[in-house]
Amino acid sequence: MPGLNDRALGWLRFIWDKATTPDDWSDQGEPHPWWDRYTAPPMCSFPRFDLHYMSYVLPVMLEATPAWREVYTRISDELVRRYTSFWGAVDWCTLIGPDPGADRYPPAWQTFIPEPLRGRYTVPGWTGNGLEPWGLQPDPVGADGNVFYRGWLNLLLGIRRYVSGEATEHQSLDITGYQNRQFTWTHARIAEFISAQFRSRPQGPHCENTKIWPFCVSAAGLGLKLYDAQLGTTLSEPFPRWIDYLRRHYMSLTRSGELRTFALYYDPMEQRLHSMPGPSVAHGVFPCLLYLYPQDREFALWIYELAMRRLGWSDPDLSLSRLHADPNHLSTAMWMAHEVEDTATEDRIRDFIESEFQPRFFGEENDRFAFWFGYDSTWPRGQVNATLMLVESGSPGAWWRIFNDSRLASASEPRLHGVDYPNIGIRRAQNDMAHRVLSIETTGATPSRRGQPTSFTIDQLPGPAEVSVTVDNQDSTGWLVTGSDSIRLDLTIGDHQIRVAFPGGSSRQSSPRT
Repeated sequence: MPGLNDRALGWLRFIWDKATTPDDWSDQGEPHPWWDRYTAPPMCSFPRFDLHYMSYVLPVMLEATPAWREVYTRISDELVRRYTSFWGAVDWCTLIGPDPGADRYPPAWQTFIPEPLRGRYTVPGWTGNGLEPWGLQPDPVGADGNVFYRGWLNLLLGIRRYVSGEATEHQSLDITGYQNRQFTWTHARIAEFISAQFRSRPQGPHCENTKIWPFCVSAAGLGLKLYDAQLGTTLSEPFPRWIDYLRRHYMSLTRSGELRTFALYYDPMEQRLHSMPGPSVAHGVFPCLLYLYPQDREFALWIYELAMRRLGWSDPDLSLSRLHADPNHLSTAMWMAHEVEDTATEDRIRDFIESEFQPRFFGEENDRFAFWFGYDSTWPRGQVNATLMLVESGSPGAWWRIFNDSRLASASEPRLHGVDYPNIGIRRAQNDMAHRVLSIETTGATPSRRGQPTSFTIDQLPGPAEVSVTVDNQDSTGWLVTGSDSIRLDLTIGDHQIRVAFPGGSSRQSSPRT
């Protein structure tokens, strides 16, 4: 498995900054402006969306560094802490009842509302806690609606468990709800609640009150699948029935087999499905692909091909220049093409993205990386970057493997601990248990610290006094035994190739310091 490239390392450096820099997500504060509250208004312009999108790259990166998890765990913890705060559920806590401005929406928002209802219907993004027949429900997790809040929280918690390897599903979580009331949940209870909703609602739970979104429901299903994959449960069992419901009720084809409708959302109270008109119908598909593909590969590939054909994006003779105004969906198309090894499409979209989406390193030491997408902003947009960084950070099929075929290091294999990140970075850390070798590639994550001394621990080693260590193909004596299963490795910050052979391997032994 190759190591993380420079772009992936630069994105990791930036999301570390975002996660570990203190800011106030209580009702008395406000998130730092680098949290993406700007993309895809009025539906997704809440900082919570940046939190869960930011987490997706962590298990993908872990494929390159399965023996080094602590940085991903720390980031995940900071994301969960914010997600369960007031600002995590700010829409559920503040957008109460009918929207008094429903007759004054800007023209750009009207396209998200069925034409006969415009002027008297609540736009997507207005959660409407308190609307009848459900009434005011203070708990953002335990409500009838708000599945997009708890569904993505469940997925985020699953990712946290995955990258840490720790059994945290029964640890208590305090969730901030309406008027700062606190509600105690666990990962296990959230997953069970979502599963029960799927069983009782074949059409799917709703997000904003009155609206069922395939986008949100698909994400809720993926969180259940990840939970089952790690704990051996069957909570995702009802989800294939919902995919069948989607196929029969939330989309349709023309007589010639082209995509005619695909629901942005369905309103069971109005009994109305809202689909974008013309070729824009395909834009209902793209947000679902990331979540549907690991759950039903065949169905996701089918709707991906329908959407690409409807937009003409699969036509090699079509210019992509007109697509610059919609980076979200083109970024998803790029990710999907990469994931399924549709190399012709990936290469074609990549050429456009490289020339138009402004990839660049930034920061005081030019060690952070992101795409700017033509936005005039101080900070890169987190939501759109998150999708493209899956391509930069993982090989084809990486996203599918997380949920279906994970072969990461077990909890008992040798691992790195106490790495002085972000001064030194880890490009690759992988065990070859057949040959009893741990291979590590380091880099100077903070360039100004290159050449300075550093150290980290490698633990869970069998017979640590018997290991051999090479650094940059030279036998090393810069290590010492620190415990019954651990050594400390001393080196300088920078680019190094490290090989640690432990008992059962075939390498020569070098002598540790004592």
